[in-house]
Order: sequence, then C-alpha cells, then structure tokens
Amino acid sequence: MKKRIGIFYGPTGGSTEKVAMLIADEFDGKADLFPIKGVNPAMINNYDIVIFGCSTLGSETWNGEVSQSDWDTFRPELSNINVQGKLFAFFGTGDSITYARNFVDAMGILAKDLIAQGAKVVGQWPTEGYSFTDSEALIDGKFIGLPIDEDYETHKTSARVKGWVELLKKSI
Repeated sequence: MKKRIGIFYGPTGGSTEKVAMLIADEFDGKADLFPIKGVNPAMINNYDIVIFGCSTLGSETWNGEVSQSDWDTFRPELSNINVQGKLFAFFGTGDSITYARNFVDAMGILAKDLIAQGAKVVGQWPTEGYSFTDSEALIDGKFIGLPIDEDYETHKTSARVKGWVELLKKSI
C-alpha cells in the first residue's frame, strides 16, 4: 500500500516555507505540501505520514503583544486529527543564538500536544552540532524533530534536511 505523505507548515514566505519545500523535494514529488493557514483536520486525516513544520515563537510573544500566527489559529484543531495509524514528524525553524533558551520551542509544544493524543512520532534528531541552551523540543536528550537555524546556520540546512528525510524514509 502506498502511504500518502502530507507536509503542513506555517508561516508562509520565510524560512519555514523554504525548509518545507526542501523536504518535499527530498521526497521526489511523493509528498503534498500545504500552508497550515486554511487547512482543516479532514485534510490531514487523508495522510498516513504527516509532517508539521513551524517557526519558533517570535518577538511578538516575548514582547507580550497579541500573536495570531498560523499555528495559533490551527492549534485548537489538533484535537480533531485522527492520530491512529499515522506517523507524525516535525521540523522547526528558529534562531539558536538570539533565542538560545527557547530554540525551536514551538516544534516541541506542537509535538507534545499530539503525543498527548497518542500520536506516534518519528524523526527524532540528535542535539550534536547545535548551539543552544534549552528547548521545549527536547525529549529524552534528542530533538523531537529536525531543528533548522536559517539565521546563523544556513550552510548546514541542506545536509540536515537530506539526513533527516533519509531517517524518515527508513521509519516509514
């Protein structure tokens, strides 16, 4: 049986979208790509392998301003996703220097929401080679998914994406 792969990401127009496209390219056209803005749980329920991509919470969060990011809008819908029989993977973009104490936190928060629902997660990634202080995306000493720092480590993005997708392919 052919497994359907869906990549859902947000926000659009920046590093997260760029990385989502790189990941889709590594699946040789066998993955569908969707901005999370405008997606509903029924769309996600059509996929066997679901990859979620998000950016670290931005300056509006640290400054206490009201944020309505694409994921903030979609997050309440997570409980309407049927996690049974699916594999979930996560990638997150963030700034490991400026936000070293919160590096790719949003990826971890999103993953933990789905894990609490019984989701099976693949694609855990080692912390070696990253400079950061803390992250909500750490579980058992590994990142729950692939962290990407397009601000300070753009030169590592391609190799990290290739390695992570190869890891995913072995898991699916």
